[in-house]
Amino acid sequence: MPIYEYRCRACGHAFEKLVYGGGGPAVACPGCASGEVTRTLSIFGVKAGAGPVASTVPSGGGAGGCCGGGCGCR
Repeated sequence: MPIYEYRCRACGHAFEKLVYGGGGPAVACPGCASGEVTRTLSIFGVKAGAGPVASTVPSGGGAGGCCGGGCGCR
């Protein structure tokens, strides 16, 4: 079930709404109860890959990574 972002044309209030299916009731502004709302462009986050975030320690920095003495490459 997607969460959509809306903006009320009557009062300018921006809000989010969890929408159940396509044939649900009309969305109304929670601030002024107006039905004059428009769906706005939503920006979503994506996590790339399933592993941990890359280290900020450069290789060779003594952190035990490649050429830091921990992998046996020396």
